[in-house]
Amino acid sequence: MEATQPGGIDAMVEPTLKAPVAKPPGRRNDRSTLLFLGPAGLLLAVFLVYPAIYTILLSFNRGRRGEFTEWVGLDHYISLLTGDKSFLDLTQFPPEGAIWNNVLWAVFYTSIVIFIGLVVAVLASRVRYESVIKAVVFLPMAIAATALAIIWNFVYAPDANIGLLNAILAPVTERGISWLGNPSLVNAALIGAGIWGSVGFATVILSAALKSIPSEILEAARVDGASERQVFFGIIIPMVSLPISVLAVTLLVNVVKLFDLIYVMTNGGPGTKSRVIAFTMYFESIPGGQFGRGAAVAVIMLILLIPIMAYNIRRFRSSRVT
Repeated sequence: MEATQPGGIDAMVEPTLKAPVAKPPGRRNDRSTLLFLGPAGLLLAVFLVYPAIYTILLSFNRGRRGEFTEWVGLDHYISLLTGDKSFLDLTQFPPEGAIWNNVLWAVFYTSIVIFIGLVVAVLASRVRYESVIKAVVFLPMAIAATALAIIWNFVYAPDANIGLLNAILAPVTERGISWLGNPSLVNAALIGAGIWGSVGFATVILSAALKSIPSEILEAARVDGASERQVFFGIIIPMVSLPISVLAVTLLVNVVKLFDLIYVMTNGGPGTKSRVIAFTMYFESIPGGQFGRGAAVAVIMLILLIPIMAYNIRRFRSSRVT
Protein backbone atom coordinates (compact mmCIF):
# COMPACT_ATOMS: atom_id res chain seq x y z
CA MET A 1 0.00 0.00 0.00
CA GLU A 2 1.38 3.30 -1.02
CA ALA A 3 2.01 5.92 1.63
CA THR A 4 0.33 9.20 1.35
CA GLN A 5 2.74 11.81 0.22
CA PRO A 6 3.08 15.03 2.14
CA GLY A 7 1.11 17.72 0.44
CA GLY A 8 -1.20 15.09 -1.10
CA ILE A 9 -4.98 14.78 -0.89
CA ASP A 10 -5.06 14.67 2.98
CA ALA A 11 -3.10 17.86 3.20
CA MET A 12 -5.50 19.51 0.79
CA VAL A 13 -8.64 18.34 2.66
CA GLU A 14 -7.41 19.10 6.21
CA PRO A 15 -7.67 22.94 6.04
CA THR A 16 -11.26 22.70 4.86
CA LEU A 17 -12.24 20.81 8.05
CA LYS A 18 -11.21 23.63 10.36
CA ALA A 19 -14.02 25.82 11.76
CA PRO A 20 -13.99 29.40 10.56
CA VAL A 21 -12.56 31.85 13.06
CA ALA A 22 -15.09 34.46 14.21
CA LYS A 23 -13.93 37.94 13.59
CA PRO A 24 -14.07 40.32 16.53
CA PRO A 25 -16.84 42.91 16.24
CA GLY A 26 -15.62 46.01 14.60
CA ARG A 27 -15.86 49.57 15.79
CA ARG A 28 -18.73 50.17 13.46
CA ASN A 29 -21.21 48.59 15.92
CA ASP A 30 -19.81 50.68 18.77
CA ARG A 31 -20.17 53.82 16.75
CA SER A 32 -23.75 52.93 15.83
CA THR A 33 -24.59 52.35 19.50
CA LEU A 34 -23.13 55.68 20.49
CA LEU A 35 -24.92 57.35 17.60
CA PHE A 36 -28.32 56.14 18.85
CA LEU A 37 -27.67 56.53 22.60
CA GLY A 38 -25.79 59.80 22.35
CA PRO A 39 -28.76 62.19 21.90
CA ALA A 40 -30.75 60.55 24.71
CA GLY A 41 -27.73 60.57 27.00
CA LEU A 42 -27.05 64.21 26.20
CA LEU A 43 -30.63 65.20 26.99
CA LEU A 44 -30.53 63.28 30.28
CA ALA A 45 -27.24 64.91 31.24
CA VAL A 46 -28.43 68.43 30.41
CA PHE A 47 -31.96 68.28 31.77
CA LEU A 48 -31.65 65.72 34.59
CA VAL A 49 -28.14 65.04 35.85
CA TYR A 50 -26.79 68.59 35.74
CA PRO A 51 -29.86 70.23 37.38
CA ALA A 52 -29.88 67.57 40.10
CA ILE A 53 -26.21 68.10 40.94
CA TYR A 54 -26.61 71.89 40.76
CA THR A 55 -29.63 71.77 43.11
CA ILE A 56 -27.87 69.55 45.64
CA LEU A 57 -24.82 71.83 45.72
CA LEU A 58 -27.00 74.95 45.88
CA SER A 59 -28.82 73.58 48.92
CA PHE A 60 -25.58 73.89 50.90
CA ASN A 61 -25.14 77.49 49.80
CA ARG A 62 -26.85 80.78 50.62
CA GLY A 63 -28.07 80.72 47.03
CA ARG A 64 -29.21 84.30 46.61
CA ARG A 65 -30.33 84.81 42.98
CA GLY A 66 -29.39 81.19 42.33
CA GLU A 67 -25.66 81.90 42.68
CA PHE A 68 -23.02 80.23 44.84
CA THR A 69 -22.27 83.15 47.14
CA GLU A 70 -21.77 81.74 50.65
CA TRP A 71 -21.35 78.17 51.89
CA VAL A 72 -23.76 77.45 54.77
CA GLY A 73 -23.54 73.68 55.07
CA LEU A 74 -26.63 72.11 56.62
CA ASP A 75 -28.12 75.37 57.88
CA HIS A 76 -31.02 75.29 55.44
CA TYR A 77 -31.96 71.74 56.37
CA ILE A 78 -31.72 72.42 60.11
CA SER A 79 -33.79 75.58 59.75
CA LEU A 80 -36.49 73.86 57.71
CA LEU A 81 -36.84 70.77 59.88
CA THR A 82 -36.49 72.38 63.31
CA GLY A 83 -37.18 76.10 63.04
CA ASP A 84 -39.79 76.59 60.30
CA LYS A 85 -43.23 75.70 61.65
CA SER A 86 -44.80 76.26 58.23
CA PHE A 87 -42.65 73.38 56.93
CA LEU A 88 -42.77 71.02 59.94
CA ASP A 89 -44.23 71.67 63.40
CA LEU A 90 -43.93 68.75 65.82
CA THR A 91 -44.67 70.79 68.96
CA GLN A 92 -48.37 69.87 68.84
CA PHE A 93 -50.59 66.95 67.96
CA PRO A 94 -51.54 66.44 65.28
CA PRO A 95 -48.44 68.02 63.72
CA GLU A 96 -48.69 70.78 61.15
CA GLY A 97 -46.69 72.10 58.24
CA ALA A 98 -46.04 71.25 54.62
CA ILE A 99 -44.62 67.78 55.30
CA TRP A 100 -47.61 66.84 57.46
CA ASN A 101 -50.00 68.08 54.78
CA ASN A 102 -48.25 65.81 52.29
CA VAL A 103 -48.71 62.93 54.72
CA LEU A 104 -52.44 63.68 54.85
CA TRP A 105 -52.57 63.71 51.07
CA ALA A 106 -50.60 60.46 50.85
CA VAL A 107 -52.88 58.62 53.29
CA PHE A 108 -56.35 59.87 52.40
CA TYR A 109 -55.99 60.84 48.74
CA THR A 110 -54.19 57.64 47.72
CA SER A 111 -56.37 55.20 49.66
CA ILE A 112 -59.71 56.81 48.74
CA VAL A 113 -58.83 57.13 45.04
CA ILE A 114 -57.82 53.46 44.85
CA PHE A 115 -60.88 52.27 46.80
CA ILE A 116 -63.42 54.28 44.80
CA GLY A 117 -61.67 53.45 41.52
CA LEU A 118 -61.76 49.72 42.31
CA VAL A 119 -65.42 49.80 43.38
CA VAL A 120 -66.47 51.70 40.26
CA ALA A 121 -64.44 49.36 38.04
CA VAL A 122 -66.04 46.26 39.60
CA LEU A 123 -69.58 47.63 39.39
CA ALA A 124 -69.12 48.96 35.86
CA SER A 125 -67.89 45.57 34.65
CA ARG A 126 -71.32 44.07 35.42
CA VAL A 127 -73.41 46.32 33.20
CA ARG A 128 -73.67 46.64 29.44
CA TYR A 129 -72.86 50.36 29.36
CA GLU A 130 -69.49 49.92 31.06
CA SER A 131 -67.68 52.05 28.48
CA VAL A 132 -70.07 54.97 29.09
CA ILE A 133 -69.49 54.84 32.85
CA LYS A 134 -65.72 54.76 32.43
CA ALA A 135 -65.84 57.64 29.95
CA VAL A 136 -67.88 59.79 32.36
CA VAL A 137 -65.67 58.96 35.34
CA PHE A 138 -62.51 59.53 33.31
CA LEU A 139 -63.67 62.93 32.04
CA PRO A 140 -62.00 64.96 34.88
CA MET A 141 -58.62 63.55 33.77
CA ALA A 142 -59.05 65.43 30.49
CA ILE A 143 -59.29 68.71 32.40
CA ALA A 144 -56.08 70.60 33.13
CA ALA A 145 -55.23 70.89 36.82
CA THR A 146 -55.57 74.68 36.67
CA ALA A 147 -59.06 74.44 35.17
CA LEU A 148 -59.99 71.78 37.72
CA ALA A 149 -58.89 74.09 40.53
CA ILE A 150 -60.95 76.97 39.15
CA ILE A 151 -64.03 74.72 38.91
CA TRP A 152 -63.67 73.67 42.53
CA ASN A 153 -63.13 77.25 43.61
CA PHE A 154 -66.68 77.88 42.43
CA VAL A 155 -67.91 74.70 44.12
CA TYR A 156 -66.40 75.77 47.47
CA ALA A 157 -67.34 79.47 47.26
CA PRO A 158 -68.95 80.54 50.58
CA ASP A 159 -71.65 82.52 48.78
CA ALA A 160 -74.60 80.18 48.18
CA ASN A 161 -75.43 82.11 45.00
CA ILE A 162 -72.07 81.05 43.54
CA GLY A 163 -70.84 78.03 45.47
CA LEU A 164 -72.52 74.76 44.53
CA LEU A 165 -71.72 73.01 47.81
CA ASN A 166 -73.07 75.81 49.98
CA ALA A 167 -76.19 76.04 47.80
CA ILE A 168 -76.83 72.34 48.46
CA LEU A 169 -76.26 72.78 52.21
CA ALA A 170 -78.26 76.02 52.45
CA PRO A 171 -81.35 74.33 54.01
CA VAL A 172 -79.26 72.96 56.92
CA THR A 173 -76.77 75.81 57.42
CA GLU A 174 -77.51 79.37 58.46
CA ARG A 175 -74.74 80.83 56.34
CA GLY A 176 -72.21 79.62 53.82
CA ILE A 177 -69.17 77.68 55.00
CA SER A 178 -65.77 79.00 53.98
CA TRP A 179 -64.31 75.66 52.92
CA LEU A 180 -61.03 77.12 51.71
CA GLY A 181 -60.78 79.81 54.38
CA ASN A 182 -61.18 77.60 57.43
CA PRO A 183 -57.84 76.13 58.60
CA SER A 184 -59.55 72.98 59.89
CA LEU A 185 -61.38 72.32 56.60
CA VAL A 186 -59.04 73.53 53.88
CA ASN A 187 -56.93 70.38 53.52
CA ALA A 188 -59.98 68.10 53.46
CA ALA A 189 -61.55 70.32 50.80
CA LEU A 190 -58.40 70.25 48.67
CA ILE A 191 -58.04 66.48 49.01
CA GLY A 192 -61.68 66.10 47.93
CA ALA A 193 -60.99 68.09 44.77
CA GLY A 194 -57.90 65.99 44.07
CA ILE A 195 -59.85 62.76 44.53
CA TRP A 196 -62.49 63.91 42.03
CA GLY A 197 -59.78 64.56 39.47
CA SER A 198 -58.00 61.20 39.86
CA VAL A 199 -60.71 58.57 40.39
CA GLY A 200 -61.17 58.20 36.63
CA PHE A 201 -57.51 57.34 36.14
CA ALA A 202 -57.67 54.68 38.86
CA THR A 203 -60.92 53.28 37.43
CA VAL A 204 -59.46 52.79 33.95
CA ILE A 205 -56.25 51.17 35.25
CA LEU A 206 -58.05 48.81 37.63
CA SER A 207 -60.74 48.00 35.06
CA ALA A 208 -58.04 46.77 32.70
CA ALA A 209 -56.57 44.69 35.56
CA LEU A 210 -59.97 43.13 36.29
CA LYS A 211 -60.23 41.96 32.68
CA SER A 212 -57.15 39.79 33.25
CA ILE A 213 -58.85 37.73 36.00
CA PRO A 214 -60.14 34.45 34.50
CA SER A 215 -63.92 34.35 34.76
CA GLU A 216 -63.77 30.63 35.65
CA ILE A 217 -62.17 31.47 39.00
CA LEU A 218 -64.94 33.91 39.95
CA GLU A 219 -67.67 31.53 38.76
CA ALA A 220 -66.15 28.62 40.68
CA ALA A 221 -66.04 30.70 43.87
CA ARG A 222 -69.69 31.69 43.49
CA VAL A 223 -70.70 28.08 42.79
CA ASP A 224 -68.91 27.02 45.99
CA GLY A 225 -71.10 29.44 47.92
CA ALA A 226 -68.79 32.46 48.29
CA SER A 227 -70.60 35.75 48.82
CA GLU A 228 -69.86 38.80 46.68
CA ARG A 229 -68.02 40.33 49.62
CA GLN A 230 -65.81 37.22 49.92
CA VAL A 231 -65.18 37.24 46.17
CA PHE A 232 -64.22 40.91 46.26
CA PHE A 233 -61.84 40.75 49.22
CA GLY A 234 -60.63 37.16 48.83
CA ILE A 235 -60.15 36.87 45.07
CA ILE A 236 -60.39 40.18 43.22
CA ILE A 237 -58.17 42.31 45.48
CA PRO A 238 -55.34 39.71 45.78
CA MET A 239 -55.32 39.10 42.03
CA VAL A 240 -55.06 42.80 41.19
CA SER A 241 -52.62 43.60 44.00
CA LEU A 242 -49.75 44.28 41.58
CA PRO A 243 -51.68 46.90 39.54
CA ILE A 244 -52.93 48.39 42.82
CA SER A 245 -49.37 48.74 44.12
CA VAL A 246 -48.20 50.33 40.87
CA LEU A 247 -51.17 52.72 40.95
CA ALA A 248 -50.44 53.57 44.59
CA VAL A 249 -46.84 54.43 43.74
CA THR A 250 -47.99 56.66 40.87
CA LEU A 251 -50.43 58.49 43.15
CA LEU A 252 -47.79 58.90 45.87
CA VAL A 253 -45.39 60.44 43.37
CA ASN A 254 -48.14 62.85 42.33
CA VAL A 255 -48.70 63.73 45.99
CA VAL A 256 -45.05 64.53 46.65
CA LYS A 257 -44.82 66.87 43.64
CA LEU A 258 -48.30 68.38 44.10
CA PHE A 259 -48.29 72.11 43.36
CA ASP A 260 -50.78 73.48 40.82
CA LEU A 261 -53.97 72.62 42.72
CA ILE A 262 -52.69 74.30 45.90
CA TYR A 263 -51.34 77.33 44.06
CA VAL A 264 -54.57 78.10 42.21
CA MET A 265 -57.09 77.30 44.94
CA THR A 266 -55.50 78.66 48.14
CA ASN A 267 -51.95 79.89 47.38
CA GLY A 268 -50.92 77.95 50.47
CA GLY A 269 -53.49 79.64 52.71
CA PRO A 270 -55.19 80.48 54.89
CA GLY A 271 -51.86 81.59 56.24
CA THR A 272 -49.66 78.56 55.63
CA LYS A 273 -52.18 75.86 56.55
CA SER A 274 -52.45 74.23 53.11
CA ARG A 275 -48.83 74.41 52.00
CA VAL A 276 -47.19 71.26 50.69
CA ILE A 277 -43.54 70.51 49.98
CA ALA A 278 -43.55 71.46 46.30
CA PHE A 279 -45.39 74.72 47.01
CA THR A 280 -42.86 75.54 49.75
CA MET A 281 -40.03 74.98 47.25
CA TYR A 282 -41.66 77.44 44.86
CA PHE A 283 -42.46 79.99 47.57
CA GLU A 284 -38.95 80.00 49.03
CA SER A 285 -37.27 80.24 45.61
CA ILE A 286 -39.35 82.56 43.41
CA PRO A 287 -41.25 85.05 45.61
CA GLY A 288 -38.82 84.72 48.52
CA GLY A 289 -35.60 84.82 46.49
CA GLN A 290 -34.00 82.21 48.79
CA PHE A 291 -32.89 79.77 46.11
CA GLY A 292 -30.58 77.91 48.45
CA ARG A 293 -33.43 77.29 50.87
CA GLY A 294 -35.71 76.28 48.00
CA ALA A 295 -33.04 73.87 46.75
CA ALA A 296 -32.91 72.28 50.21
CA VAL A 297 -36.68 71.72 50.03
CA ALA A 298 -36.22 70.13 46.58
CA VAL A 299 -33.56 67.76 47.96
CA ILE A 300 -35.89 66.76 50.81
CA MET A 301 -38.57 66.06 48.21
CA LEU A 302 -36.09 63.92 46.25
CA ILE A 303 -35.18 61.97 49.39
CA LEU A 304 -38.86 61.24 49.99
CA LEU A 305 -39.28 60.01 46.41
CA ILE A 306 -36.27 57.66 46.42
CA PRO A 307 -37.79 54.88 48.62
CA ILE A 308 -41.05 55.07 46.66
CA MET A 309 -39.26 54.57 43.36
CA ALA A 310 -37.00 51.87 44.83
CA TYR A 311 -40.06 49.94 45.99
CA ASN A 312 -41.64 50.31 42.56
CA ILE A 313 -38.55 48.97 40.78
CA ARG A 314 -38.26 46.03 43.20
CA ARG A 315 -41.95 45.29 42.77
CA PHE A 316 -41.61 45.18 38.99
CA ARG A 317 -38.64 42.83 39.20
CA SER A 318 -40.48 40.47 41.54
CA SER A 319 -42.44 37.64 39.99
CA ARG A 320 -44.91 37.59 42.87
CA VAL A 321 -48.37 39.06 42.48
CA THR A 322 -49.34 39.24 46.16
